[in-house]
Amino acid sequence: MRETDQPDPGLPSGTDPDSASTPTTGVPTTRAARKAADHTGTPAVEKGSGLSGVLTAIRRHPRAWIIAAASAGFVILGAGSVAVGATVGSANASGVPSARPSATATKTPKPTVAPARPVPADAPAASRMRTCSVAGLSQDGRLGTLSAQVVNAKTGEVLFDRNGTKPGPTASVLKTLTSAAALQVLGPDYRVSTTVVKGSAPGQIVLVGGGDVTLSRLPDGQNSFYTGAPKIQDLATQVKQALGGQAITSIVVDTSLFGGPVWQPSWDEQEERVVEGSTSYITALQVDGDRNDPTAIESPRSTDPVGRAVQYFQQYLGTDVPVSQGTAPAGAQQLAAVQSQPVTTLIDQAMKVSDNTIMEELARLVAIKTGAGNTFAAENAGVIAALKPYGIDTTGIHIADGSGLSADNAVPPSYLTRLFVKVLNRQNGLGVVYDGLPVSGESGTLGPGYARFTGANAVARGAVHAKTGWIDNGYTLSGIVTAADGTPLTFAVFALGNVSDNAKQAIDTLVTGFYKCGDNLSNN
Repeated sequence: MRETDQPDPGLPSGTDPDSASTPTTGVPTTRAARKAADHTGTPAVEKGSGLSGVLTAIRRHPRAWIIAAASAGFVILGAGSVAVGATVGSANASGVPSARPSATATKTPKPTVAPARPVPADAPAASRMRTCSVAGLSQDGRLGTLSAQVVNAKTGEVLFDRNGTKPGPTASVLKTLTSAAALQVLGPDYRVSTTVVKGSAPGQIVLVGGGDVTLSRLPDGQNSFYTGAPKIQDLATQVKQALGGQAITSIVVDTSLFGGPVWQPSWDEQEERVVEGSTSYITALQVDGDRNDPTAIESPRSTDPVGRAVQYFQQYLGTDVPVSQGTAPAGAQQLAAVQSQPVTTLIDQAMKVSDNTIMEELARLVAIKTGAGNTFAAENAGVIAALKPYGIDTTGIHIADGSGLSADNAVPPSYLTRLFVKVLNRQNGLGVVYDGLPVSGESGTLGPGYARFTGANAVARGAVHAKTGWIDNGYTLSGIVTAADGTPLTFAVFALGNVSDNAKQAIDTLVTGFYKCGDNLSNN
């Protein structure tokens, strides 16, 4: 209850509550107490008096002090009740307290969650401070615009990088990708067949080109440039035996396995086919890579490789019957067949001497096998599909041909450094690629006849297994270095742009720098 509602229960009956003052010091102030004090002429408590004066007053007038004390206690309790009521009660419009207030649920405050203590990040792993720099060598003007990368083949760490992820023309280094694609899709033991079947007319035979460019026109006992090549003479001998003396009335030639055009539009035909003699028209039937000299590495090629092959076939058959272009009847009886060396041998030969025609054959067969098509245009999809299982990102790669002759090819050096790690480890049959790589100062296009790794660079003789490359706007080299400290390194160097033949020596010098530095090679 509020203290103004009823007389204070601590006052004597008949006392006017308005005449009482609120105690502030604990001293009785009721009229009865004052009267008791006045009766003796001694105040209950005097301002400034000591404790003894208070005790004396209590002893003289105990009744009055008891009443006063009780009154003061009720006043204090009343004040406390009012305070509690003000806190938990609510007044109605007349100012009278309401009945017992209804209980209301008090929301439990959400506990304050202390912020998580910051946890220090893991300290970065200490990286080795490498001090062997080839920065000066990499700035050689003979290198033109340099794209290069070097990787520690054991750890996968990139030791040196200059535009290493930028795709660029590879020249003949592309043969590494073509080889890897052929091993993956065709398989290491695949052999290319050239066959003869019966035609649709009596006495007619059909010569079917299977894409083997190594088929040789040389007679038994004579070896062509391609080691172990099959002979078109053997094919003719088998046909005569199968016919048992039956006369041949006509010959149909089926070269439909490969679609046109027979020359990649971005190639320099005068340079490659005629002057240098490195590349033939790409047809499904030809002999000796269509070389004028079947025993030479490079020799001018003709404008009619199919006609040249048919000429020698007729010669060994001993007939000059009419010849026409066509296709073999479905399910026709086979009369004869010869096979190339396995893919592993073809890759080995082509890598050592950078044979363009074999690599074009393999790229076309890969495109056909993957279902991409049978033309130059199909090789991009075919080769890239064949490379996917190796698990290396093929982003940025574009395949314009199988040999690397086209400046339209594009491969980043970083792809080659990863691929050569697999070559070094002989994964997925890629050991044959390693075995076919030229060796610095010793074999292939890095051997003595090519003036590579000579002079001061001879220190790296025998330590570099790599594929060479050259086109009009670039020189390239990519492969594996066994460094002086024993570290196996994979590398790719592209010297692109306005470069000349002396770029090869600048590349050799840079790679010799890789050899000398080994795992201490710095990227600075």
